[in-house]
Amino acid sequence: MVLISLKSTLGGASGSGGDDGFLFETTASTPVDDLIESLVEIHNARVRSRLIIDSVKDLALYGIMKRLESVGTDEVCLFLVKMQIAFWFAAVSRQSHHRSAQIEKGPNYIADPSRERSGNPPDAQMAEILQREVESLEAYIDKQQVQNKIALTMDCIEEKINNVRGAVAMAYPMGLPEWDSARRVIDDSIDNLKDTNLGSSLIDAKDAALWTCNKEFLRGTLVSDRIGSCNEKTKVIAKLTRKGAGPPARESIISEAERNAMTAYYFQRQEELKRLAQADEDDYLNSDWADPKGMKRNLQGLNDLKTSSLMF
Repeated sequence: MVLISLKSTLGGASGSGGDDGFLFETTASTPVDDLIESLVEIHNARVRSRLIIDSVKDLALYGIMKRLESVGTDEVCLFLVKMQIAFWFAAVSRQSHHRSAQIEKGPNYIADPSRERSGNPPDAQMAEILQREVESLEAYIDKQQVQNKIALTMDCIEEKINNVRGAVAMAYPMGLPEWDSARRVIDDSIDNLKDTNLGSSLIDAKDAALWTCNKEFLRGTLVSDRIGSCNEKTKVIAKLTRKGAGPPARESIISEAERNAMTAYYFQRQEELKRLAQADEDDYLNSDWADPKGMKRNLQGLNDLKTSSLMF
């Protein structure tokens, strides 16, 4: 079983930057075209899952979305047209009067900070179910699964999306309005999500290229043609790019944790050198290595003596 560790080269795929990715299991005898198609499918499913997570979380907290004309305020203007005939006018005049009315607020009303939703979430039990299913989906597609050595499968992602869809159907048996973003990302296909804020992260399998070690997996060949036929038990770090984009950027030799450790060490060393520069010339005499009797005590085993408490 060949383990593919796919790292993202498309910004915004998960809001995690360039360190995002997932694991995928395949075989050395798998055609490269099938491998790319499977990787792209999971990549796009993770992008779609991010949209589902954000929308359903807002749905559980603030309820369904308002109509476009009501977005931005919790007060709607009702326009009443009155016909008034004045005896000193020979014509009929129309006058519009504005009267404000509050949107109906339920017992669980919470004002939406973005003012896009009604503020009437489902009851606490249904909201908890929505949150639980969304968190399960979020945990499964998280980049931490790479550290946990859990390979993703399309079947599991679809199963968790279906669980979220079922939870939404339980919370709203009559269905969500057609203008609600949660309904769109759950029911629509990947192709209909390209105009969203994460649409630029979606890629087409026909326009994708797979790279590893600055070498491209050539279409029409097998995985074994790139990694070797005897390497069935191996791990490959790969990246997806679009055709014509060339090889992706090389991985940094130093990891972020190592870079932070080096920065902390050199800062500590710099501070130590500053203290030495300000110290007196004979300050070194207080060091252990400058003790003229230190070697004698060490040979006699007197350096590590511990005196127990004395009683008088």
